[in-house]
Amino acid sequence: MELERIYLSRGVASQRGSKVAEFNSVIAPSPSGSANRPYIANRPYIIVCFLFGMTIALNFLMQNSHIQKTKNNIAWVFPGQSSQTLGMGLDLLAYPFARARLQQAQQILGWSVSEVCQDQAQLSCTLYTQPCLYVVQTLRAELMRNQGYQPDLVAGYSLGEYAALYAAGAFDFATGLHLIKRRAEIMNRTRLGRMVALIGFDPEQLQQQILHTPNVWRVNDDLTIAIISGTPLAVESLLAKVEARRVIPLSVSAAFHTPLMVAATEEFQQILESTSFNSLEIPVLSSTELIPTVDIDRLKDSLIRQMSRPVRWRAVSLSLATQGIKEVVEIGPGRDLIKQMKRICPELALTNISNLSQVQKNLSLDRVA
Repeated sequence: MELERIYLSRGVASQRGSKVAEFNSVIAPSPSGSANRPYIANRPYIIVCFLFGMTIALNFLMQNSHIQKTKNNIAWVFPGQSSQTLGMGLDLLAYPFARARLQQAQQILGWSVSEVCQDQAQLSCTLYTQPCLYVVQTLRAELMRNQGYQPDLVAGYSLGEYAALYAAGAFDFATGLHLIKRRAEIMNRTRLGRMVALIGFDPEQLQQQILHTPNVWRVNDDLTIAIISGTPLAVESLLAKVEARRVIPLSVSAAFHTPLMVAATEEFQQILESTSFNSLEIPVLSSTELIPTVDIDRLKDSLIRQMSRPVRWRAVSLSLATQGIKEVVEIGPGRDLIKQMKRICPELALTNISNLSQVQKNLSLDRVA
C-alpha cells in the first residue's frame, strides 16, 4: 500500500496547534496591578517561550513557502506528447464521473477522445494527441484526488505542464481543454518538422554537427538520450553525419521546442493571455523557471516560452530533489519520465499511474526497480 504509506504523515496542522497551546500555557494570568502586561510565571521560561516561538515561526515558513522543502515530499509529474499509447484511458470508462467528463470533452472538441484513442493514425496527429493526453491525465489526477491523494508539488513535460496546472488548481477541466484545443490547432498547422531520439551517441560529435547544420536543434538536456528537432531535411542531414546506436522517431508532426515554433508561439500567446487563471493551490515547477512558484504571470510566460525552447527535464528532476521531494508519481501513459528520473536521481522513489488498476484504493503500486 505504497501510496497510502506516503500519505499517512498529514498531522502537521495538529502538531502546530499543540505547540501553540503549549507555548500559551507558559504565560499565566497577570497578577493584580499589571493587567496590561503578561505575567511570566517563571523568568527562565522566557528563553523557553522564545525558542517555542522561533520553532513555530520556522515551522510555518517551511510549510507555507513555495521555495522551501515541501510538507510530505510528494510530486506528481505529467508526460508530454509522444507518450501517448493506443487504447490509453479506456479503463476510465468504468467511472461515471469520467464518462461524464469525456462527454463534456466531446462537446468542446467535436470528436470522441475514447474513439481517437483507439485509432493509431489519429492519435499520432498533434491535433488529436494533445487533447487526448490532457483529458486522460487530468481524469487520472482527479481520480487520485477523489481517493484522498494530494501532491505537494507538480511538474509537467511540455504539454504535461497543462495537466500539472490543472492538478494545481489553475483552471477547471473545460478551461484547460479549450486552451489545449487551440494550442493543438495552432501547432498542427506548423507541419514541416521532424523529431527523433538518439541513444548511444558521442555528445561532442553531436554538438559539433548540430552547430554546423542549419535548422536542427537538440531540445533536451538528458545526458544519455538526445532529442533532435528540426526540418525533415535538416534532421536527415544530421543523422547522416552522426553515429548513434539507436534512432527512434517520435510521434509528432512538427519541430517542437525550436525557433521554428516562434510564429505559433506568438499566435497562442494572445489566447493564453486572455484566459483567466485561478490562484494556485499547489506550486508548479516549470522547465523554464526551475523554481516552484504559484505566480500566475510567471507560469503563463513559461507556457509560452516552452513551445520554442528546449525542455530541461534533467534540470527539473534535480530541482525536485533539491526541493526535498522524496516520492514522484508519474500520471500518464508509459513510464518515460520516471525512467529518465531513475538515471538522474536514483535516490527518488518512483511510481507510475497509467491504468485503472494502479489507482485502486488499497493497492500497493510498483516502483521502478
